[in-house]
Amino acid sequence: MAVQLVVARSGIGTMPDAGTAGGEAPQPGCAAAPLLRVAFLFNAQAHQILHGITTAEALALGWRANVDILSASAAHLDLARSLTRAESHCLLRFERIGPPLLHRTAELLRSAVPPKLLTLAAVRRQLNLYDAIALPERTSTVMRRFGVTRPRLIHVDHGAGDRAAGFDPRIARFDFALVAGEKQRRRMLAEGLIRPGAHAVVGYPKFEAIDRLRDPHWSPFADARPVILYNPHFSAKLGSWPRDGVAIVDTIVRDGRFNLVVAPHIRLCDTARTRAAVGAALAPYADRPDVHVDLGSHRSIDMSYTALADIYVGDVSSQVYEFLREPGPALFVNSHGHRWRDDPDYAHWRFGPVVDGAERLIEGIDRAIAEHGDYAPEQRRAFADTFDLSEGQSHSHRAAAAIAAFLGAEPR
Repeated sequence: MAVQLVVARSGIGTMPDAGTAGGEAPQPGCAAAPLLRVAFLFNAQAHQILHGITTAEALALGWRANVDILSASAAHLDLARSLTRAESHCLLRFERIGPPLLHRTAELLRSAVPPKLLTLAAVRRQLNLYDAIALPERTSTVMRRFGVTRPRLIHVDHGAGDRAAGFDPRIARFDFALVAGEKQRRRMLAEGLIRPGAHAVVGYPKFEAIDRLRDPHWSPFADARPVILYNPHFSAKLGSWPRDGVAIVDTIVRDGRFNLVVAPHIRLCDTARTRAAVGAALAPYADRPDVHVDLGSHRSIDMSYTALADIYVGDVSSQVYEFLREPGPALFVNSHGHRWRDDPDYAHWRFGPVVDGAERLIEGIDRAIAEHGDYAPEQRRAFADTFDLSEGQSHSHRAAAAIAAFLGAEPR
C-alpha cells in the first residue's frame, strides 16, 4: 500500500478506487510523496472551512503527509484555496468529491452542499483509503456505518461557545480531538467526550484564517456612529430571531443613534426558503444607509462584523467570543424565558446585561455601554479560558503538530 500511495501522488499511476477524478494534481517540483494520507473533509457550510484550512496547510508544509482538501462544493474549494499560501499549493490537493448527480442535488435544493449523508454514501470507498480524516462537524461520523472503518477520525474544533450543542455526545466517536482552550477541555473530559492522551489544546486556528481573509479597514457605513452587530443564532428554540428579531432591528433603527449590522449565524439562512423569509422580513430596512444586512456572504463568517462592531447584541452564538477578541459592550436577548443564571450553556450571558425581548432593548444597550467596565474583567477572563493563546505560537501549527504526533508523521 505504501508504494501505491507514492505512485498515486507522483502522477505516475493511480490508486485503485481512489475516486480522484476532478482533483488537482500537485505541481511539478514538489518533494517526494510521503506515506500518510490525511483528508480534511468539509461536508457542511462554508464557515467550517475557516476552522480547519490553515491547520491542513500547516500539516502539509511541516510534516510528511499527503493532505487532501475534500468538499462536494466547488465554491467551498475556491474559498479554501484563497485561504492557503502559494508555497503550500504544491503539497495540498483540492478535490470536489462525488458524482455530478450529487452536485446537481445541491443545485436543486439551492443549498451550499448536498445532504451530508448522500455525500458520505457516494464517496465512502474513497474515504476509506485515508489514514485519517479531519472533520469540523459531527454528523459525518456516521461514515463508520457506511463502511469507512480504516481512517482515524480527528475532530476539528469549530467554535468555542457554551451551548450544549458544542458538547455533542458524538465527539466521543472521534479517535482524537482538537480543543481551543481549557474551558472546553474541562467540560469535555467531565462529560466523557474526550480522553486523556487523545486530545490536544491548540488555540483557535480560525483567528489566523480570518486575518488572511478579511479587510480590517472595510466598513459598509459612511459615518462614524457606533456600530451595533445583531447576531441572532439559527436555533428556533434558543435564538432571538423568530420572536424578537424584527422588533430588535426596528427598535435600534428608530432610536437613531447607531449604525446597525444584521448578520445572523450563517445557518439561519442556509436554504433558499429561510433566506427568502429573513430577507422579506428585513426588506423595509434594505435601502437605509444606517443598516447593513448580510444573510450569508463571506463577511458573515470571517469576523468582519465582530471586529467592526462597537456593541454586540445576540443570544447564544459562539461568535460573542470572537467579538471579545477586543472586549466591548455586549447585550443578550432572552426570548424564551430561560432560567440561565446557573446554566453553563449560558455562561457567556455574564458578559453584559440580559433583557427579555425587545421592549427594554435600548435600556439594555445603554446599560451595556455604561457598565462595560464592570463586565470587562469577566470578558477577559472567559476569553483567556476559552482560547489558549500561547504567545508566539501559531494556532494552526500547534493543531498540525498535535495531529502529526497522534498519527506518527515525521517532519519534512
